[in-house]
Amino acid sequence: MSEPARHPEVSPSASDVRLVIAASSAGTVFEWYDFFIYGTLAAIIGKTFFPAGSETLQLLLVWAGFAVGFGFRPLGAVLFGYLGDRLGRKYTFLVTVTLMGIATAGVGLIPSAESIGMAAPLLVLLLRVLQGLALGGEYGGAAIYVSEHSPANRRGFYTSFIQASVVGGFVLSLIVVLLCKGLMEAETWAAWGWRVPFLISLLLLAISLWMRLKLSESPVFRAMQEEGELAGNPFVESFTYPGNKKRIFIALFGIAAGLTVIWYTATFSARTFLLSAMRVEETTADLIVGAGAAVGMVFYLIFGHLSDRIGRKKPIVIGYALTLLLLVPTFWVMGAHANPGLAAAAQRAPIVVSGPDCDFDPFRSEQASECGKLLADLTSVGVSYSLQQNSALQLRIGDQTADLESYPWTDKSARTKQIQTWLGDAGYDLAKVTPAAGDIAVIMACLLVLMALSGATYGPVAALLAEMFPARIRYSSMSIPYHIGTGYFGGFLPLIAGAIVAKTGNPYAGLSYTLAVVSLAFVVALWGLKGGPPREYGDDAA
Repeated sequence: MSEPARHPEVSPSASDVRLVIAASSAGTVFEWYDFFIYGTLAAIIGKTFFPAGSETLQLLLVWAGFAVGFGFRPLGAVLFGYLGDRLGRKYTFLVTVTLMGIATAGVGLIPSAESIGMAAPLLVLLLRVLQGLALGGEYGGAAIYVSEHSPANRRGFYTSFIQASVVGGFVLSLIVVLLCKGLMEAETWAAWGWRVPFLISLLLLAISLWMRLKLSESPVFRAMQEEGELAGNPFVESFTYPGNKKRIFIALFGIAAGLTVIWYTATFSARTFLLSAMRVEETTADLIVGAGAAVGMVFYLIFGHLSDRIGRKKPIVIGYALTLLLLVPTFWVMGAHANPGLAAAAQRAPIVVSGPDCDFDPFRSEQASECGKLLADLTSVGVSYSLQQNSALQLRIGDQTADLESYPWTDKSARTKQIQTWLGDAGYDLAKVTPAAGDIAVIMACLLVLMALSGATYGPVAALLAEMFPARIRYSSMSIPYHIGTGYFGGFLPLIAGAIVAKTGNPYAGLSYTLAVVSLAFVVALWGLKGGPPREYGDDAA
């Protein structure tokens, strides 16, 4: 297993750099748009394809479908990593972007569950599998392609455009949804208009293919072809190449797992928090989160550029440490300003449920015990509560004890109305709100803090991963741990965090998952990553 000590020195022209970055970044934006549009439209997808007796269960089923796509990303990384190391970087990510565009458009064409029954969710899950496979090959191809066209002293900055493009896909999904909703009547949007953002992926696919067909193969891959240095079996070599097991371990647990939970917490979790727990009006929440993410993309470029000067390790490790310190306080501040009236009501009249058999299973459409039903009703309304053990079932809202003798236990709709009445009497305003301008400014500041934390840990990563692994197996070696980490630790975050929130009644409890994963990543990165200036694989990068 020979490995050239150095890669060909890359001195691209300014126009070549612009084309490589633009084509690779645009394709990454479009591919992540395709993947994120599902999460952006989670509520309407749940009603259309995953109808359930419980809104909480319905949303969790949607997030389970979201996680399925992520779950297949590692398999895509193995498949397309093999092809990328054997056949080339360029043609492999042409295949991945094509597969993604077709699968995304397919979701927009599936009839509803009301029309075709269980076939609808099964078809959605099948297309999510195809999306996951495609995404497993896309990131590695784009990141490696840019890194192998980059001069060593600019690699962090140039590849940070790929990292920022992931955010760009999320922002584009919000923009397209808001534009479509704004141009349609509400009835049209609910009936079929929501399908348009999925079908737009065909247009984005055409643009992406047009741009990427202009590209030439990576100079590093061409050099390996000419020298006969291509790997025979990149997947096997990824685990047998000297020292690669350690590098894969560090890439998985010290890099991919940590950066991805911070990123999803800064975007999807923040959006879900504003929409559900804080009851912010949907369009307002999307505009705030979209604007925060769009402005926050600059942090990815800043930290990518900074890593060229101070090394890759420092921004990542410092970003992890600051996340552990700032994440929960940032969400507290955001919650206090997103819906001050609701926050004040929760302090003035806290909700306490006490009783026997108070076990709430968010994955059941109907709970077995009366206490479980009460917890499910509170969760569906979207208010926080605390739980205590007691011999008799009791619901206290502030200093008032609810009359559960007359509670309509057998009628879920009537129960919801009764809960809303009790909460209204206690001063809870459950209407959707639009925060005041000053509060929006504070929320934006909080989102930018989260995006800065994500930028610090994500911006330098494409360059770091490319530098960690030998060129002959680079596509496979960086894609496999990256997509296991992002696919399982990050892709399951909305589902796991949502289940924790539903189970505990605490809208901040889901952050514990992020904190646990980041703690692990901090320890592994601190131990495993080499400090100092950026270094090539041949300089013992990891």
